[in-house]
Amino acid sequence: MRIGIDLGGTKIEGIILANDGKVLAKQRINTPRGDYRDILRAIAGVVATLEKQAGRRHGTIGIGTPGALSPVSGLMRNSNSTELNGQPLKTDLESLLGREIRMVNDANCFALSEATDGAAKGANVVFGVILGTGVGAGIVVNGHVLTGVNAVAGEWGHNPLPWSREDDLPGFECYCGKKGCIETYLSGPGFIRDYNVLSGNTQTSEKIAKLAEQGDATAETAFRRYEDRLARALSHVINMLDPDVIVLGGGMSNIKRLYKNVPALWGEYVFSDVVRTQLVAPRYGDASGVRGAAWLWDGVADY
Repeated sequence: MRIGIDLGGTKIEGIILANDGKVLAKQRINTPRGDYRDILRAIAGVVATLEKQAGRRHGTIGIGTPGALSPVSGLMRNSNSTELNGQPLKTDLESLLGREIRMVNDANCFALSEATDGAAKGANVVFGVILGTGVGAGIVVNGHVLTGVNAVAGEWGHNPLPWSREDDLPGFECYCGKKGCIETYLSGPGFIRDYNVLSGNTQTSEKIAKLAEQGDATAETAFRRYEDRLARALSHVINMLDPDVIVLGGGMSNIKRLYKNVPALWGEYVFSDVVRTQLVAPRYGDASGVRGAAWLWDGVADY
């Protein structure tokens, strides 16, 4: 019995997966705000509810989190849920739950889910991208999550946007303290901000997509800028990692035109005469993170 927990800034989602990937039980609650101990108790409560639904106890537990554990201190870092930073989350949860758990970054869980039985099933090298409120990524090689010696593998969003152009400059400040990070351009808020620069007004990404479909020139310009920036950023990944499949997740992954337009652009930047990497939408959408967490104990993850 595989229990997966997706710890998000606004919600805690839990599922139990069967051997064939079927969901046996699920639970979703709001994440307590501002109090670390309340978050611990909330996770324990979700696990207890899931096990009660399934009629069994002591299943394996995998958890996807914002941020990551430091390999030196064992404390959380780089989480936008700031109450987690500096806390021994894994140790505290193991003590509270009475068993060992496995825990990785939520983007790694997304990539693992899609590589295991999702849109990238059967691919040797998978790069799973989150284009949401922030930008992150996970890497899966031959069914194994790559975390790296510094536990920063896949931290693609906090590199500079490559081959900067005049309309990219001077770049936006990022919460990480740097300027011009990929995240500031390719996150949902980054796309909306760029549209605002062009139009002088703010719209949701869904509304901007509808405006572009209706022939609005400003919305179309915003999309063309976004698509070229995404093509440039992903070409760096292809040049270094050469993945079989890149899977997009997060809110921006729902924009269908990206899957046609971005591969049509990235050949200009990839150091090859042909680009066979596939760009695909996720099979499980928002559920991929929690499914990937459940798969962490299946012998398909390295730590």
